[in-house]
Amino acid sequence: MTTAENAAPPFQDEEPPPVTQVTNAGYGAQRHWKLESILGLIVLAGFCAWVIASFFSDPVVFAQVLTIGFSNGALYALVALGYTMVYGIIELINFAHGDLFMLGSVMTAIFLEEWLGQTSPSPEAYFWFGVTLILGMAACALINVVIEKLAYRRLRNAPKLAPLITAVGVSFILQNIGIRLNGSAPNSRSSVLPQTSFNIGPVEIGYKYVVVVAITIPLLLIMTYIVQKTRTGKAMRATAQDRDASLLMGINVDKTISFTFALGGALAGAAGLLFWSVNGQTRYDAGFRLGLIAFTAAVIGGVGNLLGAVVGGVLIGVIQALNDGAPLFLGQKWTQTVMFSILIITIIFRPGGIFGKHQQEKV
Repeated sequence: MTTAENAAPPFQDEEPPPVTQVTNAGYGAQRHWKLESILGLIVLAGFCAWVIASFFSDPVVFAQVLTIGFSNGALYALVALGYTMVYGIIELINFAHGDLFMLGSVMTAIFLEEWLGQTSPSPEAYFWFGVTLILGMAACALINVVIEKLAYRRLRNAPKLAPLITAVGVSFILQNIGIRLNGSAPNSRSSVLPQTSFNIGPVEIGYKYVVVVAITIPLLLIMTYIVQKTRTGKAMRATAQDRDASLLMGINVDKTISFTFALGGALAGAAGLLFWSVNGQTRYDAGFRLGLIAFTAAVIGGVGNLLGAVVGGVLIGVIQALNDGAPLFLGQKWTQTVMFSILIITIIFRPGGIFGKHQQEKV
């Protein structure tokens, strides 16, 4: 990644600019930054006031919607991590990642419902649900590794447009596989997750949302441990910092990148199983919409930042749920507008995302 620190120094024989010009430019940039910060704080304060007013309008509905938002946000975080890990290593926005999630949802639904015949909650169904989760993660990890080896590996040193177009092509391939497996119409599925709920005071919480969060949090913790504490994780972070230096240090860059794709694919497979189990249907175009949402979450959190992807996913899930069902919000038909407006505002006022750094390149 090119940053101000590792960029090439300016030519020594160039005449330095007058001191007055540098001072004026610095003052102008500082004043512009202060104006952006003030406008950003005003927008944030207005949104917070909106949320608080919605809470006091109907606290019970607000709390129930918030539960759904956390559940959806956990799924978005799983998919967003795939985007941000791949970008952190090879600076590629893998637009096929959302369709890999879709393929994982279709394959796990076929295996659990059609092949194993598990269509209702039971101890046996819960056992096979766990088996399907593991197999779905393994299958999507393998598919993602194959995609990286066949489609992306030879394009690492090509112009950035080449792998980007290739990712779009892979996305269409996965969509057509999804059509072959699932059909062109949405396919209703019978979930094995419990459809009942429990109450905390006046707030009703569905068990299926608790299951999603209970599965997602350990997966995120395991992934974080792998990246931060293991030898392979250190190799991933070193490759993200400087690929050439990693090669000189004896790191197998090809294996490290393949492992990154496998890790992202496994998370996408888990998200696919949980998504259709909660929503009760699979569709071949689900990856496009959810992929865009997860990409938005990654950008808001800071592309390349793991914590940012998780926080961004939860934020997007909560905002989407609040807009869909909380009082005083705009309603479901405006959800896409609200989410992408937040994306635009984030890019304007904080281009690096919440946890990212705004990097400037020297010319």
